[in-house]
Amino acid sequence: VASKRVVVQVVPGEPDPVPAGPAPAPAASAAAAQGGGEAVNADEPWRATVPQAGAAKAVSLPTPQIATLSNGLTLILNERHERPVVAANLVVRTGSDVNPPDKSGLASFAVSLLDDGTAMRGALEIADEVARLGASLSTGTTTDATTVSVRSLKKTFTQALGLAADVTLRPAFPAAEIERERQARLGQLAQQRQNANAIAGRVVATVLYGDTHPYGMPEIGTEASIKAVTRDELVGYWRQTFVPNNSALVVAGDITMPELRALAERTFGSWQRGAAVTPTLTPPTPPTSRIVIVNRPGAPQTQLRVAGIGAARSSPDFRAIQLMNTALGGLFSSRINMNLREANGYTYGANSNFAFRKSAGPFQVATGVRTDVTAPAVTEILKELRGIVDRPVTADELRHSKDALSYSLAGAFETSRDAVGSFSNVFIYDLGLDYYTRYAASVNAVTVDQTAAAARKYLVPEQLVVVAVGDQAKIEPELRKLGLPVEIRDADGRLVGNAGAR
Repeated sequence: VASKRVVVQVVPGEPDPVPAGPAPAPAASAAAAQGGGEAVNADEPWRATVPQAGAAKAVSLPTPQIATLSNGLTLILNERHERPVVAANLVVRTGSDVNPPDKSGLASFAVSLLDDGTAMRGALEIADEVARLGASLSTGTTTDATTVSVRSLKKTFTQALGLAADVTLRPAFPAAEIERERQARLGQLAQQRQNANAIAGRVVATVLYGDTHPYGMPEIGTEASIKAVTRDELVGYWRQTFVPNNSALVVAGDITMPELRALAERTFGSWQRGAAVTPTLTPPTPPTSRIVIVNRPGAPQTQLRVAGIGAARSSPDFRAIQLMNTALGGLFSSRINMNLREANGYTYGANSNFAFRKSAGPFQVATGVRTDVTAPAVTEILKELRGIVDRPVTADELRHSKDALSYSLAGAFETSRDAVGSFSNVFIYDLGLDYYTRYAASVNAVTVDQTAAAARKYLVPEQLVVVAVGDQAKIEPELRKLGLPVEIRDADGRLVGNAGAR
């Protein structure tokens, strides 16, 4: 394959003599004469016109193919024959949202053990086989789904998918691996208690949803639940949730549907149908506005969250919320970041986000600020949240938000792994196979009035909670002046005091 190169030939010789006296100054330009400083390059007429952006290229995204095996397993395929690589996600449409109230972390614990031993292979044998194939294999859970992911070259994809099927259908849950994972999780919990970001996330979830709602429970579990979980409970979770008629094999890469279907029948055809466990997600009650402080003595900064209940992924307001939030805090140039970072210098960065789940997920503004500006930062955040209602997204802001979403869409399909992740969401949330084909049109259809209505509906000041993780002695006096009730909680979100009466 020909490659570009530059060849430099050097001829030895005597250096040019250095002229005596000072170097001559460049001729002064018109800009310098007008007080703009000294310019090295002379002005040219063409410099007066800012180059115009070229026409945006239209993004054409494919609609994937779909098929169903006799046992109910859905196949979703995005053919990509440019490179001999195939990526796949085995997606189960159940996640930590089915954890019992007293079994926080059960789903995550069980799924983490899938590739730690099967009826045919031990943990080290699985790792060695993955390395031999030059593949990758991983497992994981979210609130809404469970995923077994595999990626390999096309020539080894048959073996790689067989390995993924082995850990999915025949996990052994070895006692030694359960204890190893138990200790690892307890160690992670100890680390999280020393991490202000992790503490803020934990406390926000507890304050918004309580400690019995699945969204209020930590994904990793609590110290009590991790210590108490048994092998029978881990196996029971796997048996109840891993059924083919609630799952999809989402594939992208150098493979055709006939090839995939034949391979899926060989690897997953023996998987027996079952009754899929469905979560019971009680609609959360919106919180009352207050300030929650988690004491971190000596902390040099405060991790701030201003949070409330958002909307479900299935909400008809989804796209309007998404675009409204992009202008509010979804971009570097958004209102919140321009205020806290650029105008006031309180932080290196601030953002806002709606977590869209099967039920209404949280909305939150997140940032870390200097300790001495904790209360002013809260004031400015609340001002921006009221401002997006009182001064709705402008036509110009909406155009920038639409461009940000539409023009970044191609990045969601840059690799086969990216494409698999994107189409997995289509399955998890039942968005329709042509979701990404319709994406740009749905974004561009949103109006200014719709974003204004979304702000009024979902950003209600009386239902927003401020969480401040920092040095209580330094931040509480100023926060108290904001006139909101104050609670003190520990790093696990437990109420340890009510400062409102002091």
